[in-house]
Amino acid sequence: MGAGDKIRNTAEKAGGKVKEAAGAATGNEGLRAEGQADQTKGDLKQAGEKVKDAFKKR
Repeated sequence: MGAGDKIRNTAEKAGGKVKEAAGAATGNEGLRAEGQADQTKGDLKQAGEKVKDAFKKR
């Protein structure tokens, strides 16, 4: 996995956590859900990169 990809995916996940917390604090369910979605996207991208790396090692 490229370092740049890992940083972007981690940043997306962290941003999602911030959005989720802000949504929860303000009672904005849309923002909270958007934050959860961003976290999920970051996790899925990380998993995809790990799969790519696994195939590169073979």
